Amino acid sequence: MWNEAYEALSNYDKGEFRRLANYLLSHTYLVRDAYRPDKQWTEPNNDYRVVSRLFDCMQAYFSVSGWRLEKDDQYGVISLINEFDHNRTRFDRFTTLFLYTCRLIYEEGREQGGHQRIVRTDTGAIVEKMRFFGLLERGRSSQKERLDAQRTLAHYNIIQKMESSAWSPDGNGVLILPAILSIISNQGINDMKLELDELRAEDADAPVSADEAASADESAFAGEPESADEPEPMEQEDLP
Repeated sequence: MWNEAYEALSNYDKGEFRRLANYLLSHTYLVRDAYRPDKQWTEPNNDYRVVSRLFDCMQAYFSVSGWRLEKDDQYGVISLINEFDHNRTRFDRFTTLFLYTCRLIYEEGREQGGHQRIVRTDTGAIVEKMRFFGLLERGRSSQKERLDAQRTLAHYNIIQKMESSAWSPDGNGVLILPAILSIISNQGINDMKLELDELRAEDADAPVSADEAASADESAFAGEPESADEPEPMEQEDLP
């Protein structure tokens, strides 16, 4: 039983068990390789090492309450998934589309870089690809949309900024982490590409006013005031 294994732990490991169990419940994903902006290099994540060492006990603990703890040592990702589809996080529309676009960029980066586990990009490149696929209303995004999307995905260890400073409205260097493979599978990205092609085809057939055409020519990274309309919430299936 997990409680017997837990009681056999040292006081230090019991403290780490409690801390990291709560971390996983909040963040869903834990990655093995962590980028250090101050040193500008990637190094092993000690939290990943500790969870790996306590994995059997933590896995048994979570399973009692309907959670599935998984570990992928090939890509270095530990995931916590609710087996009853409860405790889900809802992403707004822009964050969802930002996430999908990051997944496309991640796949392209893996193909070009020999299936690397971490892919480098930046905020401007992500938003520009969103504009290319016709995912931005009037070809634009607001500072608030970009900041909220990046902060949300960073919280779940799906992306990480490369600077030690706070997320900037003007954009950041972005690392797309392998946890993105867990939230959007290979089948999911194939389905997504088909849906994006259909959306682009529908947009191409739709009449466009002169004002809309002018707006589409402006920079997608212009940083105009946010829209007063709240985007429609969209649910992500793999987040507790």
